[in-house]
Amino acid sequence: MNNIRPDLKWILNHHKNPDLTLCQQLFSPEVARKARRFHRQIPGFKMSPLLAMPNLAQMFGVGGIWVKDESVRLQLNSFKVLGGSYAVYRYLKQRLGADEELTYAELTSAETRQKLGKITFATATDGNHGRGIAWAAQKLEHDCVVYVHAETSKPRIDAIRSYGATVKIIAGNYDDAVRQIVIDAKENDWAVISDTSWEGYTEIPTWIMQGYTTMMAEIQEQFAGQGITRPTHVFVQAGVGALAASVIGYYHALFPGDAPRCIVVEPETADCLYQSMQIGDGKPHRIDGELDTIMAGLACGEPSPVAWQILKEAACCFVTCPDYVAAKGMRIYGTPLAGDPFIVSGESGAVTLGALVSILRENCVGELRDYLHINQDSQILFINTEGNTDPVHFRQIIWEGANPVPREYWTDSPS
Repeated sequence: MNNIRPDLKWILNHHKNPDLTLCQQLFSPEVARKARRFHRQIPGFKMSPLLAMPNLAQMFGVGGIWVKDESVRLQLNSFKVLGGSYAVYRYLKQRLGADEELTYAELTSAETRQKLGKITFATATDGNHGRGIAWAAQKLEHDCVVYVHAETSKPRIDAIRSYGATVKIIAGNYDDAVRQIVIDAKENDWAVISDTSWEGYTEIPTWIMQGYTTMMAEIQEQFAGQGITRPTHVFVQAGVGALAASVIGYYHALFPGDAPRCIVVEPETADCLYQSMQIGDGKPHRIDGELDTIMAGLACGEPSPVAWQILKEAACCFVTCPDYVAAKGMRIYGTPLAGDPFIVSGESGAVTLGALVSILRENCVGELRDYLHINQDSQILFINTEGNTDPVHFRQIIWEGANPVPREYWTDSPS
């Protein structure tokens, strides 16, 4: 472990013989094909774009910068609907006792609804996951209850309610909301669709992670169209770790022995994966506190055990960032160099780009740069996991300059 500076840290994963069995079991190409077959049937579904930023890549001396833009996914402003909808599908398929795959038309038919009866889906969320579950429940004409923590913004709550869900605000943080929904769901016979796992609850979180592989299969198809076999580096953000595990597990299953270098990025105040790696006993560890960060979608203090089993083996390093790094990433996306695409990215979506800029331009990171081997041949992949999910805070950052970069770390600061 090394300090880049007091508020930006990394820890390298020096596993010489990582156990990648789970990657192959959970994220094989066939798993991705099944998830994608389901998603393609959803009315209005289409592939989200993989955007090139060639001028930014030239500015930073790398071969390519690529952004999978999930802000346009099914008009839900986030990738989360991929995992939530697929998990709901798998849950209903299991409840029906269906051995064969069900079509979307069969799933939404009056006959299927009659067999299932009325179901109430329940989840806890920082915003985007709950919105995806509410959307899926509405499409299938079932009920939905979503618990959010006290610091969840009103625009995120309103977005969930817009799909007919009942929203309850829980005192405490995201992890407190998760614990409360489990208790209440048992009392009310609700079906919990959570993107984090715990003892005795792993199947549904696994389905959610597998749902994300639709996005990864699209990325690889889009790279193939550019004559690129795979990215050399993948920066992926993490809360409980479900997305990161899906992305990293997919690439290790698809390219065993030759996967991209995968960098996990967390907020400094919600760095449960980094802290678990630092403790170093192979177990996931909970961190306490308010988890206060502008990256609402990553404000999680307890790793998902299923995700952790993959990340501790397959991620090459874990980086923690202060909030200004995410804000800087948002502004770079929102004010692109001439010829590069304009991208609307929320705080959780932009932190990975901000992290790359910090790694390439700030002092005292030579060892990390050498370890990552980022150079003129690197093809670097980012996932813009969300768009403008909190318009008020988005404007505060983009218009008003909230969370400014300290002057000594300005990209074009004179030497």
